[in-house]
Amino acid sequence: MSAELHDHIRTAQAGEELLPRVAEVADVLCGAFARGGILYTLGNGGSAADAQHFTGEVIGHYKRDRRPLGAVTLSTDPTTMTCIANDYSYDDVFARQVQGLARPGDVVAAFTTSGRSPNVVGALRAARERGAVTVLFGGGDGGPALEHADHALIVPSSTTPRIQEFHTFMLHAISERIDAWAEATDAAPDAAASGRAASDTSAPDTALDEERA
Repeated sequence: MSAELHDHIRTAQAGEELLPRVAEVADVLCGAFARGGILYTLGNGGSAADAQHFTGEVIGHYKRDRRPLGAVTLSTDPTTMTCIANDYSYDDVFARQVQGLARPGDVVAAFTTSGRSPNVVGALRAARERGAVTVLFGGGDGGPALEHADHALIVPSSTTPRIQEFHTFMLHAISERIDAWAEATDAAPDAAASGRAASDTSAPDTALDEERA
């Protein structure tokens, strides 16, 4: 257990170099949400759980009380998944959903520890073809999925548990930045509305003063 912990710490320390890219991905997502874009997430197995976790933080919230933002996980609909897998191929379960849903301005984020799952690679390829921005949460050398990533967050480890652990850290860090942005933009319209209300209430008084003069 101690060896596992020290390996986790080493991975986290090495992963510090990714922080500027993590911040960049957060800013890309905030920009997409500001323009009405949707985040689509995907992955297999434990990475599917990470994808669903990320969606929950976005459409629900992370720590702040703010408006919901558009996010969908493509692995959570068993009817759609099994329909595509049965009628086409399991390699197509994500790409076909991306083809039907993603639009320019959306973001497609894939979680994979190897970057070699054909359905993940196909989804990122399809997302680019649809004009969506692609984000890869990967590990090791990134695998074939790296070729189709506009933004790559590649954990410097080849050990699956360590990669997944740092994926969780990164999605939390991104969620914190999204929360802060959404909270700030939620407050801005309220401030503007208050300013307009104050202006509206002062206008009749000014007119009355002019009449009295």
